[in-house]
Amino acid sequence: MNEQKIDQYRRDFFTKATATAATGVIAPGVMLMQVGQAQARPLDQAASNKNRWGLLIDSNKCADGCSDCVKACESENAWGSGSTDEQKSDAGQKAQWIRTVTLKNKLTSKEHQLPMMCQHCEQPPCVDVCPTGASFKRADGIVLVDKHICIGCRYCMMACPYKARSFIHEDLHDQSPDVPRGKGTVESCTLCVHKIDRGDGTTACAEACTHQAILFGDLNDPNSTISIEMKKHATTQIRADLNLNTGVRYRGI
Repeated sequence: MNEQKIDQYRRDFFTKATATAATGVIAPGVMLMQVGQAQARPLDQAASNKNRWGLLIDSNKCADGCSDCVKACESENAWGSGSTDEQKSDAGQKAQWIRTVTLKNKLTSKEHQLPMMCQHCEQPPCVDVCPTGASFKRADGIVLVDKHICIGCRYCMMACPYKARSFIHEDLHDQSPDVPRGKGTVESCTLCVHKIDRGDGTTACAEACTHQAILFGDLNDPNSTISIEMKKHATTQIRADLNLNTGVRYRGI
């Protein structure tokens, strides 16, 4: 297939995908719940690239066995077992926006844990491979999924080097009006975008961390606490070799 035919195929694909989304017929198996449209930020105020929201996670402060950040995320974004169908056919298919992982030093056998979620990359691989544009990055650096045009192909799940995305298999109940979800679509950490847009100034995970291991802030503001801390101490990007310029940085790894 020559380049001209490939370009025509791509144009036809996106034209059909856009028309499908516009008519509300998304894809077989996609059952999008209709929930309240919470307007946390006025529609005439778009996200601005003046901000780059992110997290600084100090793994030295993470307590072994602690899952406060995971529980807070579940509660705030209504993806935990308490807000979805309890009768899941496969517990391994449960959505998971944030999880704790254990790191082990092979030389000393020392272990410590840290939270892992969407890293909100500046160059997100999930956005690059999405055929419909459902995966996108806001001007302020937050990576999201548009449920209305996600066709559940899961290309983004395969592309994510952090295994940070989940596919929704289960029936959904008691959804939060701030966090609409859809069976048959992909989802991940939104950096509590609804809280950011209404001016809360933090995320659920950072707010719940009693060990002060998670710090939220504006990476573009040199006077923000997160920027000051990153100047004081060396930080690390997970898989820095991929040059994704992640919005989540770590200390102690």
